[in-house]
Amino acid sequence: MNDEAGANAQIESTSYLLPVEDTNFLLRDEMRAVRFALEYAKADLLLKDWGVRSTIIVFGSARVPSPERLQSLQQAATPVDGPQLERLQRQCAWYEAAREFGRIASERGGAKAPKDRWRDNVIATGGGPGIMEAANRGAAEAHAPSIGFNIRLPHEQFPNHYSTPELSFRFHYFAMRKMHLAMRANALVIFPGGFGTMDELFELLTLRQTGKAPAIPIVLFDRSYWQRLLNLDVLLEEAMISPDDLQLFDYVDSAEDAWRVLVERGLRTPLHQP
Repeated sequence: MNDEAGANAQIESTSYLLPVEDTNFLLRDEMRAVRFALEYAKADLLLKDWGVRSTIIVFGSARVPSPERLQSLQQAATPVDGPQLERLQRQCAWYEAAREFGRIASERGGAKAPKDRWRDNVIATGGGPGIMEAANRGAAEAHAPSIGFNIRLPHEQFPNHYSTPELSFRFHYFAMRKMHLAMRANALVIFPGGFGTMDELFELLTLRQTGKAPAIPIVLFDRSYWQRLLNLDVLLEEAMISPDDLQLFDYVDSAEDAWRVLVERGLRTPLHQP
């Protein structure tokens, strides 16, 4: 028996696998830093391969219904009515506004027209349903690429059908997902949402307030919703923030207004270069 033929036990041992072939090894707690680096590198390299240089981030609730979902609820055996129907109709209007904004930003921002191979102001969302789906859908209807930064959850979030397949990512670490959402952002548009939306909003506001992020325009869609939800004047009255901090964002009530304010606040586009 030659040495090569007699080495079956050694070859079949998991220790003999290359590290990149050994899933159990990569999933050890001690390898967390390596997994973190891999999540950064994979999205970064694939976005560069597509020429994505900058993004416009759209946040908002995954629970907002699409018009198709609203119609199915109205046609159900026990259709929704009364206050619940009014709420869903109001939320569906947010969906349509996010969809319109995704189209406007994709048509006017540079995502469709690479310059020296680079695309700017590409719509990027959390990749899920609701407002995220709407913004990706608007970009798709403009025949422009868009990004979905999905997150792995105990109750799995599936990517919506409108983000560009090659730009649909899934993250295990919230921190790395947040980093990719923030690091290329030229602007931030926040539609109504819950804990997750507020988490992203206040993280970006904190980065702006502390100077850890560049001066990018931030707009909150639907003044009534946000002012009912957040009484930021209390923070000012208690000297927890400075008056200038309330100038870090604007309120808007339409997709066109959102685009106009972003441009007025300095968003760089093919038609608005310094």
